[in-house]
Amino acid sequence: MKHEAPAALQLTGLSKQFGRPAVDRLDLTVRQGELYALLGPNGAGKTTTLRMVAGLLAPDAGRVEIFGIDLATDPAGAKRKMAYLPDDPMLYAKLKPTEYLEFVAGLWGIDAVDAEPRARRLLDWLDLTKHAHELTEGFSRGMKQKLALAGALIHEPQLLILDEPLTGLDAAAARQVKDLLLEHVRGGGTVVLTTHILEVAERLAQRIGIIEHGRLIAQGTLDELRGEAGGATLEDVFLQLTGQP
Repeated sequence: MKHEAPAALQLTGLSKQFGRPAVDRLDLTVRQGELYALLGPNGAGKTTTLRMVAGLLAPDAGRVEIFGIDLATDPAGAKRKMAYLPDDPMLYAKLKPTEYLEFVAGLWGIDAVDAEPRARRLLDWLDLTKHAHELTEGFSRGMKQKLALAGALIHEPQLLILDEPLTGLDAAAARQVKDLLLEHVRGGGTVVLTTHILEVAERLAQRIGIIEHGRLIAQGTLDELRGEAGGATLEDVFLQLTGQP
């Protein structure tokens, strides 16, 4: 009998309160090899959810599983399979991109002989090679965002968790990041991202989840969401489902 592969990300009854429910018994499944966009109004619980998935915030209740590994019982095993990039990533201002990537690779126990070609490939992909020997303190927001993404990918995670990865990027940088995410998925990886740019979700995501008040209120492909809520665009669907004017 063939066993079904575990989900890349499985959330079961996930809950977190900050005086009021921020995430409220959230059930969510992300399949292996898909790009999944998690959408919702401000305050819907998106960032809180991703921080719990990343292990940076302990849930009040519920379970997070990464490729079948329970984050609570085997945090090291679960975290080895993923990378998390917050909306405002922190870099080390006095390091050059090559030094930063070498440092991050070392944290993951990657030998320098393996880390160097990975770093070079990522810098090439993100058009940062010409800045490889400059200090990051002089980088623009877009350059910092791209370098942080390279750092997230250096240990070749199977699951990439991104909170607003395109915020502050110009059109060229945004295209480079989107191309890299699609390449990651084509290579068998999984991406979960939040974004306020609905066109990004519309164009990139295979499936879309919409949360409000910490609960999943709709999920599916764009066509499935259109069928559920009506409307020609994801913006129409989103506004109708969340009851916004």
